[in-house]
Amino acid sequence: MRIGLISDTHIPEARRELWPQVCEAFEGVDLILHAGDIHDLGVIAELARVAPIHVARGDGDDGSGGRPVQPEDDRLRKVWLLEIGGRRVGLTHAMPIPEIPPNITVAGALERLFPEQRPDVVVYGDSHVEAIDVMEGVLCVNPGSPTYPHNLNTQLGTIGFLDLADGEPAASIWRLTDSGIAPFDWRTWRR
Repeated sequence: MRIGLISDTHIPEARRELWPQVCEAFEGVDLILHAGDIHDLGVIAELARVAPIHVARGDGDDGSGGRPVQPEDDRLRKVWLLEIGGRRVGLTHAMPIPEIPPNITVAGALERLFPEQRPDVVVYGDSHVEAIDVMEGVLCVNPGSPTYPHNLNTQLGTIGFLDLADGEPAASIWRLTDSGIAPFDWRTWRR
């Protein structure tokens, strides 16, 4: 099973619509997880034409910065815990990565956000900075932002994929390019 990962699209603030490379890259995925800050329900509709979608409600979707509050939609929740491919996958907008000990920790966020069952994977956004980490035994994936990478001006950014097969889940980050997408070694990215 392949899942497309995206966050912090900021449409129409960043640009009128998503880069076309996003939907092209997600062709054939089984599911799309958006980790919040869509800013317009049209983003959900656009991505739902490609694959089923779940979206975490981000602070920008709740009126942060004077933005319009996004109306209720059954694909938009503060937190999701999904059973996918035999794994528990959590979806939220913000995770405390990096941690600010002693009080702002991943362990505390996991307990608060997922009190019933701990996820195997958490997809999150908010920072606009792509990352793949294992924290508290949980694979934590931030796909970055396709429109405002690293909170810079509007430009081609990043998306991600989560592959769930027999064995361990695997995550990857991909850079949007003029001609599509390219593998992205996010650990070596420098502005």
